[in-house]
Amino acid sequence: MGFWVRILALSVVCLFPALIECRVRHYTFRVVTKNSTKLCSTKPIVTVNGQFPGPTLYAREDDNVLVRVVNHVKYNVTIHWHGIRQIRTGWSDGPAFITQCPIQPGQNYVYNFTITGQRGTLLWHAHILWLRATVHGALVILPKRGVPYPFPKPHKEVVVILAEWWKSDTEAVINEALKGGLAPNVSDAHTINGHSGPVANCSSQGGFTLPVESGKTYLLRIINAALNEELFFKIAGHQLTIVEVDATYVKPVKLDTIVIAPGQTTNALITADQNSGKYLVAASPFMDSPIAVDNLTATATLHYSGTLANAPTTLTIPPPQNATAVANKFITSLRSLNSNKYPARVPLTIDQKLLFTVGLGINPCPTCKAGNGSRAVASVNNVTFVMPTTALLQAHYFNISGVFTTDFPGNPPIVFNYTGSGPSNLQTTNGTKAYRLSYNSTVELVLQDTGIIAPENHPVHLHGFNFFAVGRGLGNYNPNTDPQNFNLVDPVERNTIGVPSGGWVAIRFRADNPGVWFMHCHLEVHTSWGLKMAFLVDNGIGPSQSILPPPSDLPQC
Repeated sequence: MGFWVRILALSVVCLFPALIECRVRHYTFRVVTKNSTKLCSTKPIVTVNGQFPGPTLYAREDDNVLVRVVNHVKYNVTIHWHGIRQIRTGWSDGPAFITQCPIQPGQNYVYNFTITGQRGTLLWHAHILWLRATVHGALVILPKRGVPYPFPKPHKEVVVILAEWWKSDTEAVINEALKGGLAPNVSDAHTINGHSGPVANCSSQGGFTLPVESGKTYLLRIINAALNEELFFKIAGHQLTIVEVDATYVKPVKLDTIVIAPGQTTNALITADQNSGKYLVAASPFMDSPIAVDNLTATATLHYSGTLANAPTTLTIPPPQNATAVANKFITSLRSLNSNKYPARVPLTIDQKLLFTVGLGINPCPTCKAGNGSRAVASVNNVTFVMPTTALLQAHYFNISGVFTTDFPGNPPIVFNYTGSGPSNLQTTNGTKAYRLSYNSTVELVLQDTGIIAPENHPVHLHGFNFFAVGRGLGNYNPNTDPQNFNLVDPVERNTIGVPSGGWVAIRFRADNPGVWFMHCHLEVHTSWGLKMAFLVDNGIGPSQSILPPPSDLPQC
């Protein structure tokens, strides 16, 4: 009895992190269905604890976090802790059939991980089907107690989650698209903290309100939890001082507009330094390719204290949808803080140099009537990933053969003008392939967009690691000249990076985390089409460099 009393007491204080230092944090996520009304239309949605967005998970650097996920819905479920390194704890990473079999209806699983050397804003979300449309929330990692931020302490911190909303059931949307072979319908609205703001044909739709006091500074923890769209974010009349991205500190830079891809986070300071009143907050799509997107702008209100509710709102005009220059201004302004306390440990010598093309393709599909016998697919190095029925990490750990192979190509199997018209054959190969890395090896990976069907910005997320974005450019990557312009001093450190439309990005990381780690486009439509692969990182020497054994409650397939 005494043990359970201690656990209960610990759980209670962990819900109030400001009250007490807490090294073990217990959370319970109940995955349940709840009716939700938006855009003057009601539908059932899958949620955590009945909330959309879901609850914010708070922890401190070095804390041990245990989250018991209980599945009360008809779907299989997994939760991914996006950006958490998961050092040696791949069993808690969350992508279905990569590191675990899913939690089946009526079952539960405890995700158990330690937050090592990380602090800042991340997110958690479902990592199976399209459930993350509504199953997502903030993951806020506070610094160790007594350790200040490397920027002025804000008066208050506010989580701002950007997302998409469909009137239809999102599972029906993607299932219909996969059956027919064409792209799925775009969303019906964007949301800011669960609210779209007023939209046509639904003037009663309210928006999120951010209350501020004149002269005070606020830290906005901005998260893009949208399924398929990069978004611009700006606030009328106010500048944003960027201090962190993807839970890594950056040199402060002041801008009026940020761009944020699905899976990315940005911490920005804003000072209420304008005349009292109401100011429009806008989240609008960024797409610089001929691809259909939801063109509605989500709106919220920055509301100075003392301002009357019926006072006029100062407006702002969002950037044009194809404002590449605005996006690039933000992206190229980011530099790692690279201070003595927070150094940028960029690998300077490289063991493995890889070139991965990322893009689309067309494969035969006799049953795809909408696609006239073909279906749109996506690939990495022309390999369209086929999801296994046994989790890759289990197959690796228990030496189960026949689940995957380790012959993923380190370079494109066919060399062509990647950003030009492309090859005449648009087909890809299918396979469940991983690329093997030795423990602690250093990797330089160039991600090259292709013009097959259409060039497009692909936000690529690497599980299990942070990486440094050392270079980017338009056109085809040139291994002889482009590395001369790499930033190896203070490149931005991220876990999700946008591969520019018709261009490339170069990243570097150290493979110091044993296990099987997913890498995929964070546009969910492209993940569904197969733009994904996995790295298998071998164990090093001894237990401290080896993956931990699986937990006893690991779900079975």
